[in-house]
Amino acid sequence: MSIATTTYFPELQDIEHAASVISEVAMVTPLMNSIRYSRRYDANILLKREDLQRVRSYKIRGAFNKISSLTKDELERGVVCASAGNHAQGVAFACHHLKIIGTIYMPSVTPKQKVAQTQMFGGDYVKIILEGDTFDDSSKAAMQACTSEGKTFVHPFEDPKTIEGQGTIGLEIFNQADVPIDYVFVAVGGGGLASGLSGALKALSPKTKIIGVEPEGAPSMYTSIQNNKNTKISKIDKFIDGAAVQKVGDLNFKICNAYLSDMLTVPEGLVCQTILDLYNRDAIVVEPAGALTLAALEFYKDKIKGKNIVCIVSGSNNDITRTAEIKERALLYADLKHYFIVRFPQRAGALKQFVGEVLGPNDDITHFEYSKKSSRENAPAVVGIELKDKKDLQPLISRMKALNFFGDYLNDKPDLFQFLV
Repeated sequence: MSIATTTYFPELQDIEHAASVISEVAMVTPLMNSIRYSRRYDANILLKREDLQRVRSYKIRGAFNKISSLTKDELERGVVCASAGNHAQGVAFACHHLKIIGTIYMPSVTPKQKVAQTQMFGGDYVKIILEGDTFDDSSKAAMQACTSEGKTFVHPFEDPKTIEGQGTIGLEIFNQADVPIDYVFVAVGGGGLASGLSGALKALSPKTKIIGVEPEGAPSMYTSIQNNKNTKISKIDKFIDGAAVQKVGDLNFKICNAYLSDMLTVPEGLVCQTILDLYNRDAIVVEPAGALTLAALEFYKDKIKGKNIVCIVSGSNNDITRTAEIKERALLYADLKHYFIVRFPQRAGALKQFVGEVLGPNDDITHFEYSKKSSRENAPAVVGIELKDKKDLQPLISRMKALNFFGDYLNDKPDLFQFLV
């Protein structure tokens, strides 16, 4: 089958076959009611807990189904894949389970936790190569290796067998739900999960509306659907690494364009706040891509009241070293963290005056960089301030200006701001 020339839509019988194939390695994950989200949105919110898979994401489904479909000769030559992390872990687990050799290309920015987990699952059967800054860079290198070494490329999303493996989640949702499902929210990176899921549910539950969700900084599927053609994004925010690709699969675009009821983009800051809330209030650890669907509920709150909703929690491979950045982005999104250039008069007591007369009683300095220049009347400092209430921002700026401390506000200057966050 040529992916480039074939019109493909997943068939229920093929997804059911995939369910049989992957049953030896993939668990049937729980479909759990969320009391907190159900109360918050006055709806029946169910979480499909793919974060509880043995590789802590749904990717084991598609990877194992694809590799299991290969011929004996193909298996002996080995496989290659490119992945930001979760697909890599699925491929690594499959390689170890089936005792075949795999080479895994990962972007150089992949969190170390995901690299380590991939090596752990694959053991001596996999070799990891860090290549490029994005999935697309890694994918190009992996494809070149396949051509030169005669190995099979295990695509993370643009392959019928991968799509059918991911579609087994749709089968499980249909079998587990004891009520008709009105909406399913699904994260979209390359589009493999959304393609398979929609294929299954269109056959089993055609009235269910499937809502795709992407990061605001990587709106590849959203842009493609708006343009009615698969469109490559020139620049993306790679923070939500599990759902940040510059271009979705051609097969996946066709399926999602036909089957999705809506395609949303969600700000990364809101996703970060969702991650923190899930951890602090529900004791659920998710990676950024795993929180996309729950963050998206805020944009559908008027439509989902009284409805039965499934949010797919796609993965939990989060690196704890990213916690500070996650908190920072959440505070910025909530308008509670602000950065300024503050011009301090070069006299004794200037800092004391700033703290005592400019800062409000609940304001907190969280960042301070100052370099004294003896030839200047005023010396600049970069100051980060965390507020308790976003309403405190304008009074703070007014006090800075009144007392001649204000230099500039940096949050709305992306070229400067990128050096701070």
